[in-house]
Amino acid sequence: MQKATLGVIVGNRGFFPDHLCEMGRQTILKVLAAEGVDVIALTPEETKFGSVESLIDAEKCAALFKEYRDEIDGVLVTLPNFGDERGVANTLRWADLNVPVLVHAFPDDATKMTIENRRDSFCGKMSVCNNLTQYGIPFSLTTLHTTDPASKEFRDDLRWFVGVCQVVKGLRHARIGALGARPAAFNTVRYSEKLLERTGISLETLDLSEAFGRMERLDDDAEAVRAKRQAIEAYLPTGGIPEVALSKMAQFGVMIDQWMEENRLQATAIQCWTSMEEFFGVVPCTVMSMLSNNLLPSACETDVTGVVGMLALQLASGKPSALVDWNNNYGDDPNKGVIFHCSNLPKHFFADGPVMGYQKIIAGTVGKENTYGTVEGRLKAGLFTYCRVSTDDAQGTLSAYVGEGELTDDPLQTFGGYGVVHIPNFQGLLHYVCENGFEHHVAINLSQTASALNEALGKYLDWDVYYHGANDV
Repeated sequence: MQKATLGVIVGNRGFFPDHLCEMGRQTILKVLAAEGVDVIALTPEETKFGSVESLIDAEKCAALFKEYRDEIDGVLVTLPNFGDERGVANTLRWADLNVPVLVHAFPDDATKMTIENRRDSFCGKMSVCNNLTQYGIPFSLTTLHTTDPASKEFRDDLRWFVGVCQVVKGLRHARIGALGARPAAFNTVRYSEKLLERTGISLETLDLSEAFGRMERLDDDAEAVRAKRQAIEAYLPTGGIPEVALSKMAQFGVMIDQWMEENRLQATAIQCWTSMEEFFGVVPCTVMSMLSNNLLPSACETDVTGVVGMLALQLASGKPSALVDWNNNYGDDPNKGVIFHCSNLPKHFFADGPVMGYQKIIAGTVGKENTYGTVEGRLKAGLFTYCRVSTDDAQGTLSAYVGEGELTDDPLQTFGGYGVVHIPNFQGLLHYVCENGFEHHVAINLSQTASALNEALGKYLDWDVYYHGANDV
């Protein structure tokens, strides 16, 4: 599981068994420690059992959370007994963290329903959620209404929630670089920079002419360029690739590394088609693949909202993302299709070691010698999540769709980076994409994180999100 810090509120209500609260707090902290989660919580020295059941307790807990607000990614509310709903709600209101909240309740034991051992957390959870709704505080729920913290079900919920927290925190403070203008032929990747800024995503732009100028100043013998050249050759087999092309890739890699460091960028969208080839003489694919593989997602055709989707998936999973085309049908199977890019896909995605090639689609236009640097091979079979983010300028909001599918082993002979996908009700998804004006690019990730993305983007960032297949889960 990804690293996270959670604020923990242990709810208590005095006329329910205190010993359940005491043992419950110990249990939940033990589970969080085992999962590698750092905790900010009251101690038994500060309140009874380190719980919250009064106005004073809520003030203490809120003050503690405020002190660590820059570290807290989310809040776990746990109810070992009925709990005090006002104490929980007041803590969250006064702390004003604006982070995801997970509400958890301990289960009762049907053989221990006496006054000495009865929790009533089942009922108390409803009261807490009712108050959070009244206070206007969004919250998430565990899969089961009550669940043992030591169970696999709760641990799965916890990992899911950490993913939600990472997406929300990461996107609210994201800085993305847009290198070059949108290619003239790609109206599809238009976006609103102002709408992205409203949600916390900032853009830093750089014109390709300035990028070319920076690269021209780099000497092939410079230490940084030599190191980048060695990194490229260690990343992919480069047999048959001209020396001049490798040198240009190294220069491009150094330039973009420096630009990202200067501007504290977490992701990039880069103009390729066809300015990079015509005026610099190489494709940026290998360098972009290396960036994405190192968890610095990079999308082509200056597809800024495409790379937002890549970043969201990466934040949820902790794994590299890629940007592909919904590209072709696969025979007459309505639930299968071909995904493809030229490609700049991360090495993480390939079944066998990918190879460096040239961009076969535009080589006939700009010359093969100007198109070296693609990353080519078959994507490995397995489950994946897809996500597309777009700015809805007419409605003044951000929209997205998410879902899950499978990369298959079905035979396919083609070029670039490619794979065959199976998606339940794929035709329904394609109808949704077309009817709602989404782009042909889609971000993918070798994980099952659609539910976490749906929760993060829809509930906490207030985007308009369609979760394909949600009713079938």
